[in-house]
Amino acid sequence: MAESSIEWTDATWNPVAGCTVLTAGCTNCYAMRMAARLASMGTPKYQGLTRKSGERYVWTGAVSLDDAAIDAPRAWRKSKLIFVNSMSDLFQEAVPAEFIYRVWATMAATPHHTYQILTKRPERMAALSAALPLLKNVWLGTSVENADVLGRLDDLRATRSVVRFVSFEPLIGSVADADLTDIHWAIVGGESGPRARPIREDWIDEIYERCDDAGTAFFFKQWGGRNKKAAGRRFRGQTWDAMPDLRI
Repeated sequence: MAESSIEWTDATWNPVAGCTVLTAGCTNCYAMRMAARLASMGTPKYQGLTRKSGERYVWTGAVSLDDAAIDAPRAWRKSKLIFVNSMSDLFQEAVPAEFIYRVWATMAATPHHTYQILTKRPERMAALSAALPLLKNVWLGTSVENADVLGRLDDLRATRSVVRFVSFEPLIGSVADADLTDIHWAIVGGESGPRARPIREDWIDEIYERCDDAGTAFFFKQWGGRNKKAAGRRFRGQTWDAMPDLRI
């Protein structure tokens, strides 16, 4: 487990590392930079996961399945919100279904924790979760960066989960037509880092209104940019830290 500075979680758990660039939201993925840094430090788990492309590092498509990390949450006694695979995507094709079942077994055995899983492959998540136990302590979500991938919300709606959530981060385009019906929580954030693409306030306004219409909890994570701390996370004069209603 690693304590996390991500505003909407407490800790991260990475039984999988490595991924592939899928859509525009992946272009400046922080996990690629972090994986390259960890590899340069000699961390075995991250060797061969990235390659240099111009002035940046990108995924090679290799995936590291960390058997030693599978059971780690069983030793964590204090209840936490845990972001699963911040350095990967659990539902990418390179991760065998059998490995996902083992991750599920650990989550089932640790009901004192709440697990948050984000994917850019919600169609596979919907298919696999149909055959897995419905766990009250597991929230399933998808990332939507612009209107080109709004269809992911339909796959998310088809997913069996007590809490469904969407991360509009990095928000790099308008998602005014987002249908948030049966989506319980929305996280919104601008891209951060040295090549951050700008976010527009009207794009955030559009999501806020969709959340209000659908009864979806609204969480504004950050404006982002090269210096995200300086940009802050206030929107409409306040911070927005709503979480899903666990009585649903």
